Amino acid sequence: MGCAFCASTLHGRARDLTAAEMLGEVFFIEEKLRGEDQHVDTMVLMGSGEPLMNYENVVAFLHLVHDPAILGMSYRSITLSTSGIVPNIYRLADEGLPVSLSISLHAPEDALRSTLMPINKKYPMQDVVAAGKAYGDRTKRRVTYEYILIDGVNDSDRHADELAQLLRGQLASVNLIPINPVVERHLLRPPAERIAAFEQRLAAHHIAVTVRREMGTDINAACGQLRNRHLEQDA
Repeated sequence: MGCAFCASTLHGRARDLTAAEMLGEVFFIEEKLRGEDQHVDTMVLMGSGEPLMNYENVVAFLHLVHDPAILGMSYRSITLSTSGIVPNIYRLADEGLPVSLSISLHAPEDALRSTLMPINKKYPMQDVVAAGKAYGDRTKRRVTYEYILIDGVNDSDRHADELAQLLRGQLASVNLIPINPVVERHLLRPPAERIAAFEQRLAAHHIAVTVRREMGTDINAACGQLRNRHLEQDA
């Protein structure tokens, strides 16, 4: 999707996954966990790709993992993350599948969001947030807005106030994500005190907010980083 902070775009798009390939990934992890007497009980569709640009395969996959004869996973244990493909957010709401929706926002106003996320030029922020509200109203599921914190870019008190104003009155929460730096992008993580101040300012506006627990920085696990490293090793 061309996001300025993401490693996924460095080598471009290859192709969409089929529903069967997605299911194969789940079976692979399920088999790994079986030896530890565990199983896959939650799932997030995200990473190197945009689920709602592969709509038919994604919905077919959701039906497969929910099927009692396959995995029998509850739709409510599944989260779909999107950069904001507005028409397909409405389509997903009409499917009647109560999966949780997570929308990558990353800025509280259009000019900045367009700089960080070029898709905003096609689906502006206000339309994205309106679609998120409609999804929450239709499914009765709380929508999560993901917000990557980037030092000196989108982490000021003003940004927090504008974000709170944008989301006021929605069945929604904010998931703050201190950026997992990508060397090629030259974007840095804010200091811990700035992250805490941003969180506290949203909370003061009565916005439900969490800071994503730190996982994966040491193994290049942010969106696209593992793929990028693999492609560089094979070059």
